[in-house]
This record gives sequence, structure tokens and C-alpha cells, in this order.
Amino acid sequence: MDTWLRSAIDYIGSWIEYQLTTIQQPGVIVAFAHRGEVVAEHAFGLANLDTGEKLTPRHRFRIASHSKSFTSAGIMKLRERGKLRLDDHVGRYVGGLDPRVAETTIAQVLSHSAGLTRDGADSGQFIDSRPYLDAKELLAELKLPTAIDPGTRFKYSNHGFGLLGLVIEAVAKEPYSVWIKREIIAPAGLRETEPDAPLPKGAAFARGHTRRVPFGERCVIPGDNPAHAMASAAGFVATSADTARFFAQLAPNAKKSVLSIASRREMTRNHWRIPQSVEAYYGLGVNAGKTDGWDWFGHGGGFQGYISRTCSIPACELAISILSNSIDGAAPFWMDGAMQILRVFQTRGAPDRRVRDWTGRWWTIWGATDLVPAGNRVLVANPQFNNPFMDAAEIEVTGRDTGKLAWAAGYSSHGEPVRRVRDKRGKISDIWIAGANVKPKKVVAREIARRYPPRKRRPTPE
Repeated sequence: MDTWLRSAIDYIGSWIEYQLTTIQQPGVIVAFAHRGEVVAEHAFGLANLDTGEKLTPRHRFRIASHSKSFTSAGIMKLRERGKLRLDDHVGRYVGGLDPRVAETTIAQVLSHSAGLTRDGADSGQFIDSRPYLDAKELLAELKLPTAIDPGTRFKYSNHGFGLLGLVIEAVAKEPYSVWIKREIIAPAGLRETEPDAPLPKGAAFARGHTRRVPFGERCVIPGDNPAHAMASAAGFVATSADTARFFAQLAPNAKKSVLSIASRREMTRNHWRIPQSVEAYYGLGVNAGKTDGWDWFGHGGGFQGYISRTCSIPACELAISILSNSIDGAAPFWMDGAMQILRVFQTRGAPDRRVRDWTGRWWTIWGATDLVPAGNRVLVANPQFNNPFMDAAEIEVTGRDTGKLAWAAGYSSHGEPVRRVRDKRGKISDIWIAGANVKPKKVVAREIARRYPPRKRRPTPE
């Protein structure tokens, strides 16, 4: 692994831990797979706020719409074996559909261009007001015509991927969960992944959580309800390590994969542009985009109580999976930040020997400041930001404990000195960044308590 990549991965973990604490999320697990192997994984926070169970990398999460990528891989595997074609009409395999639905092709359903309803007339299965649809209920809703003409635009459909699960069952002549586990999950080397709940006995499972509002505090969402016929769209349960490992295998340049190179290229190429403010695309069971010149693909997921995001960057031979266990989880924003961090380190390189020990998280009452060495400079990062390196000042180290702000934004302290202060034992006790004196967290916490003692009782906001 390139040294810059190791430095980036280390800081991403530290930054996400800070973010989790600051915005008071229950928990998050993060994993990085490089060249198909998991090289780092982190777990921060709690698996269950009610019990106080500590989160570990072995806890499994509902990964929701990541399930679509597994289902797509299953379809591509059947295609490789000559069992079906992407331009086959779905009505060839599943009966009882509305004629317009039956005429849509497998490729259209995979790329969300079949014009199908997103969630039917009642999407209560996603808010726990009703169970997830079984096959009979799903087929009953697919007796209705498409919402728009097929092949006209990207239109997301959970029902569509439920339908693809039925296609797999018809071709394989066995239940979707049995076939997908044997033919895709197991060959991919995923030992902590199930296509649906319930989980095997003894498997660690992170519970979901609501927002703080409108109830006033977070409530635990069990999250262990089976997705039934919707498992192929939203039912999967996995660790971040397994999820990263799987998406790493979908990259066309992956050395090891459950699919052929041709299938991976077809899955990950841009089939449809997604109508939204940010430019993004969808392939076959994966979404895709470009960040700072890097092409990426992956998927996101939202199951009641869980938000998740996974990205694979073929140019770096890297896949990152971030799974959070709250309904307002920040996984998508953390993924964006992780991509920015990666790009900074890729551009600047690993820290030089002279700046390597200029590091750490330092505090004032305004919050934290991270000193992050990269290349021959020390970046003054703001971990509160979604992109911690946005407008980050740069310290040029001039001596063992001295430096200057070689670059800073207009409202900052460009050109001013920086110095580290050591105690009697030679340990760095605090740092002066221009006129700002940053200190360890415990020191600043004591100063805040002394200067601003809290009232014993505070008024309750209405």
C-alpha cells in the first residue's frame, strides 16, 4: 500500500470518530478494503443506546439498498451461465404482471429505467407501520401498470428489485436467499453477511435508532424484521468489512471477483444520469460519479434506523464502507469527506520526516483543531467540517518546535509564527498558532468548567 494511502486511512478514522461525538450519533463502523483485502476497520459509539452495548467491527448492520448490488451481481452471474439475457422481458420469468410491467427488460429494471412504482401505494414497510411485502403482496402490486413509460428516464424502484428477486427464484428454482448466499455471498468470501433477517444465533447485531425529534430523545429500533420478498432490494445484513470487501470485487480492475471483467464493466458503467442537482449516474445495481477526477461507484442504503454508504475507487484499488445506526446517520456526508481527505493525501503525499511529529487534536473553547502532516507541510484542519481540509492553513516547519503559517485564508493569520511549548519532561503541552493557544482536550474542559460553571438546574425548552 502506498504510504499516502495509509496516512489518509488513519486520519479518516480519527475524523469520523470526532464527527460522531460532535453530532451525537449512536454509532458507526468503517472499513477499508485495498486490493480486495480489508486493511483497516473501526467501530465508534454504541450498538444499542438502551443497553449501552459497545459497538465493534463485528456488529452487523442493515445495509438496506446495498442489497441491490448483490442482486445485480446475481443476475449477472446467471447471465454468465447463459440462464438469461439482459434484454429478456421480465414477464418471461414471472407471471401475473401487468402487460406493461411484463414487457420491461431485466436491464431496465436493473438500471431503474423500467418506469416501475417506487414503493407501491403504501410504503409503510419502511416506517414499521406494516411488514415488508411477501411475494404474493408484491405480485399484487405489480399487476398495476408502470408509473411512466419504460426507457424514458431514471426512476428508482424498490419494487423493481423485489421483482428481480423473483426472477432469480424462477431461474434458479429455489429461494432467493438460499441461491444468493451460495452463489454470490459465499464465493465472495463474505462470512458476516446474510441476505435477510433473522441472523444466525450469536451474531452481533447493531440496533437502529430514531432521531431525537419529534419525541425528544432517540429510541431504539429493533431492526431485525425480515424483508421477505423485498430482501433482494433492501434486506441484507452485513459488517462494513464484508461490504467493503464485496464492492472492492466489483471493480473492473479487481484481481479477484465473483464476476467476470465484462460483467463488472457492464454493472459499473454509467447507464442513466440521475435527475438531481449533483451530477451522478446509475449502472446496473450500483450508482456512480466522479469526485476531483476520481471515478467511483458504490451504493447507499436507508433502512429504518440505519444509513449507510459504500464507495469503490478503482484508481486507488480501494473500497470504503461506512455504516451508521441511526435514521439521521451521516454516512453519506462522511463518505464525501473521506473522498476529500484521500485526494489531499494523494496530491501531497505521506508526511516527510521533518513534519511527521507535528500532529494531534488540540482544543480551545471554539472546538478542536487537527494538525495533520502531509507532504512537507502541516495542515491545520477543522474536524467540525464535512471536508476538514477546506481552507486549511498550512504550517511550514522551520525548527524543532517552530514554524510559520505559509498559507492561510484571508480571514486567518497568514504569515504569522507557530510554536510548540514543552513541559519540564519535554512533552508538548500546548501550541501557539499565531495568537491562538491550543491545548489538550482535558485541559480546555477544566478551563471551561472553571470559567463558566453550569447552573444546577436549567430551564426546559418548550
